[in-house]
Amino acid sequence: MAKCIKLARTGEGYVSPNPLVGCVVLDKDGNEISTGYHAKYGENHAERDALLKLTNGEEKGGTLIVNLEPCSHYGKTPPCTDLIIERGIKRVVIGMNDVNPIVDGIKKLKDAGIEIIEGVLEKECQQLNEIFIKNMTEHKPFIAIKTASTLDGKIATQSGSSKWITSKNARAEVKKIRNRYDAIMTTSATIIADNPTMEHRKKIILDRELKTNPACKIYQSGEILLFTKENTPVRDNKLDLEFIFNKVYEQGIRSILIESGGHLNGSALKYTDKIYHFIAPKITGDNNSRSCFDYRHIDNINDSLNFKIDSTKCFDPDILLTYYPIR
Repeated sequence: MAKCIKLARTGEGYVSPNPLVGCVVLDKDGNEISTGYHAKYGENHAERDALLKLTNGEEKGGTLIVNLEPCSHYGKTPPCTDLIIERGIKRVVIGMNDVNPIVDGIKKLKDAGIEIIEGVLEKECQQLNEIFIKNMTEHKPFIAIKTASTLDGKIATQSGSSKWITSKNARAEVKKIRNRYDAIMTTSATIIADNPTMEHRKKIILDRELKTNPACKIYQSGEILLFTKENTPVRDNKLDLEFIFNKVYEQGIRSILIESGGHLNGSALKYTDKIYHFIAPKITGDNNSRSCFDYRHIDNINDSLNFKIDSTKCFDPDILLTYYPIR
């Protein structure tokens, strides 16, 4: 199953709105004979990819391992369950059940006499497809924030100096993270301050007063979705984030990575599902430096928002904390 998860990740950035799926096929003696993964939306699912590589019937009586319940309906491709049954697979090992209500692959396979083993590395399989799960269960985009700060939580000095807080190693990882998401989001303030390129296929720009120059680097590549006070409701002198998230979901964007300053980061926390926080071993020591989440004032420490740290990785000399909100 761990290998299925690794194979599935190969499709990151290419399969949305479909889930990430990997598959391993064993013969009747338990020997690995084929692997597959869902490589691109509209192309073969992982099970079909793995089984169609086999032409001599060596899979008959064998085991198919997959991180997500096989589909039982027609979509861009035929049902994977039909091919599994046709090829004589005797056992299917599944990481997690599909949250898509039209999928009922387990029942179909059981009715065909196939042994089913469920819930193998279930938590890991659910985390792999956390975007797909939210899309299917809440019909909303998955929202993540990427920020980079010093040890004292600063993203820039009071003059706006911010290049570079983190190292080349950390910035290379950011590019990989971006690829997992359908779109990246930023604000006019970040564009004016940094003139970033933010290479990505889709970019959501919040520019309430149309302050940015079309000649800025960010406008030179990718599809641009521009939100201003002319096309978006304004609340408390800010563009309505809930309206924007609903709007882009209607347009097929299933996941968003926010890369911006402390004001948008803070305002988006109530909608945020995941945070990637790079921390450099630096201290500004300046109260007037800009913070990575700077959007409100509290007097009681118990009014702080709480999070669960999921992982810590080192991108020398920096670290990446990945954490989730506790709600």
